[in-house]
Amino acid sequence: MEYIGLFFIGLVAVTIGTLAGGGGLISLPAMLLIGIPVHAAVGASKISNTVSSLSTFMTVLLKKKISFKELYWIVPVSLSGGLSGGFIANRLSDNTMLAIATVLLVVAFVFSFLSKGDFSGDAPLKPDKFTMPSLFGIGVYDGLFGPGQATILLQIFGHLNISYIRAIGFVRVATFSSAFGAAIGYITSGNIIWPVAISLMLGSLAGARVGVHIAEKLDPRFVKPILRAVTLLLIVEIIVQNFL
Repeated sequence: MEYIGLFFIGLVAVTIGTLAGGGGLISLPAMLLIGIPVHAAVGASKISNTVSSLSTFMTVLLKKKISFKELYWIVPVSLSGGLSGGFIANRLSDNTMLAIATVLLVVAFVFSFLSKGDFSGDAPLKPDKFTMPSLFGIGVYDGLFGPGQATILLQIFGHLNISYIRAIGFVRVATFSSAFGAAIGYITSGNIIWPVAISLMLGSLAGARVGVHIAEKLDPRFVKPILRAVTLLLIVEIIVQNFL
């Protein structure tokens, strides 16, 4: 029964995570609630995110919404960030990681009101002095802990005036890269419980397909309000569960 529950946790978390990010703050607390050790839970999340993100990315790529010419540089930047975060994760306390998460989400929430992007444009994605450091830093955060990572990335791509379905594709390739780097760190540390990781991964694969299907039908005008709501809920959940 535990493994069936993990399948549905992965399904729900990745469906929501594909649309607006924040899936990690569904799956991680749920796994901790059923008694999975924290490092095993985070490691399982990284493995499932690697596979489900690749699935979503390939779906968007095959629909010809994005191209390798635009995104080739994302992989090394996010991968190096995820590797860095994964290998230093054990050197930071839980409270420090949670504080970092809270600060980043508050910045993303404020940023969403200052940004003029609304996902209705179709600007190309280019490596520059803003996007490369942003993706590397978020990759480090994803390797360290992760919840809210996709939400913050979506806020950034919205600011760059990239259309919603294309932004999802770029977020997923960045998430795949950083999660893969982080997963290597957790696997080499020996903290993975493979039946847990595989059950979560199968649910995540199903959630990835559902999420893309819904995203294609979602009006871009509603994306920013959804992102703001999810970001605010993430901030409240972290503060309530860990600081109060």
